[in-house]
Amino acid sequence: MTRSRSFGVRSAADTAAIPSSWAALVLLCAANFAVLLDSQSVILALPTLARDLQMSAGEAQWVLSAKLVTFGGLLILGGRAADRLGRRRIFLIGTATFLVSSAVCGLAWNGGVIIAARAVSGVSAALMVPTALSILLAVFPEGRRRNMALAGWAGIGGIGATAGLLVGGLLTESLGWQWVFFINVPLALIVLASAPVLLPESRAARQPGSYDVAGAVTSTAALVALILAVVRAPAAGWTSASTLGLLVAAAALLGVFAVVERRSSAPLVPPTLLRRPALVGGNLVTVTMGMAAFGLSVTISMYGQVVLGYGPLRFGVLQSVMPTLAFVGAYVGQAVVTRIGFRPVVAACLVLMAAGSLLLSRVPVEGSYVQDILWGLVVFGPGLGAGTAAASVAALSRVPERDSGVVSGLNVASLQVGGALGVAVVTSVTASFTAAPGGPVEMTAGLRAGFLACAVFVLVGLVLGLLLLRRSASTSDGRETADRPPASRPEAALPG
Repeated sequence: MTRSRSFGVRSAADTAAIPSSWAALVLLCAANFAVLLDSQSVILALPTLARDLQMSAGEAQWVLSAKLVTFGGLLILGGRAADRLGRRRIFLIGTATFLVSSAVCGLAWNGGVIIAARAVSGVSAALMVPTALSILLAVFPEGRRRNMALAGWAGIGGIGATAGLLVGGLLTESLGWQWVFFINVPLALIVLASAPVLLPESRAARQPGSYDVAGAVTSTAALVALILAVVRAPAAGWTSASTLGLLVAAAALLGVFAVVERRSSAPLVPPTLLRRPALVGGNLVTVTMGMAAFGLSVTISMYGQVVLGYGPLRFGVLQSVMPTLAFVGAYVGQAVVTRIGFRPVVAACLVLMAAGSLLLSRVPVEGSYVQDILWGLVVFGPGLGAGTAAASVAALSRVPERDSGVVSGLNVASLQVGGALGVAVVTSVTASFTAAPGGPVEMTAGLRAGFLACAVFVLVGLVLGLLLLRRSASTSDGRETADRPPASRPEAALPG
């Protein structure tokens, strides 16, 4: 075995097996796309699925929530497992699990089977996504090429989310809801066949100390409790005993986790990582962007379909302007980040997202797509794409190779937790401001409040970004800590 600065511990055969880092990026983005497709496509299939499997509305919601809880709860553990056991190995295990769980979902004969299979699908996603991002960090050295790769990763997120809605509606209407899950099988097979050829195997250098079992258990339990509370809050109520109990449990478990990490010889999340302003700031900003993006998507869909009367497939096509511009924005954003640093880019993008949300908060009862929806999406989309790319560059910059998996897990978890929290808060705000009898006029008033809530989310992110993503002087040991990434220096962009 030989030691490489970019790839961690890997063999010479592994090095020779990488014909192109960009081919590896395509495969990693394809895996991320498949996970997003699975998460989004089931939304439009849910009513038909629930009817065929004789599920109540509450039971049907768990087809979505079961995956969200296990996915979000296990992300950090999945990233650390990749660091310790081998990133390509964990990625392949996650992909194989994704294949099996998707097949079981398509073959499900009752509600209990599909909910259990969706929970397993969340486990597979928690293994695949942070591991794929960790491999991306290994394949691309820090600098311009990594920024471009992260832009592709962020951009494919928006495309995958929209494609999921379109594919879900199309497959459900033409072939049946089962094919929303069956389509994942060939995608997973392609990834399984290509990964051993295109992806390197890497892991953190072996270190003394045992596995941090206590840290893994407490962090996972805390995330599961938090996400479960957020998922259930709109129905149960934010002040209900069950919601408050879960939030208190999550806070207590996070406290125990912090104590465990300080005392562990091999912590799951080394405390030194959490003392990095860029990492903390980038992830907190990602949380607020996730809250705004997911919250706005739910709100705009309700306005377009319920108030304006668009069909789900037609409105999915019309709404695709936002993720398309987000994809473009991600590539423009990474180029600007390379030149001027991530702090001004994040700030400008959060202002764009706030402006887009405020434009949409003025929607009328008898509105139209071009006049009342399009321009808000045109402003919001580029801000979202460039902003998430810049925040990811901040959170993942200057991360030690041995911790790339767990840091990738934190970054992905930030978006997932933010998305779950945003949907829950916006749903609650919309319901609170929708007066009886809940007709188009009353619903529009509630949805306006939901758009305003999205603007508040990103303004909170702007404050956090300005405070934490600051340009610092050099530290006492001589390490540069400015927010400008290494690629802003020509020599830093060179591979290796």
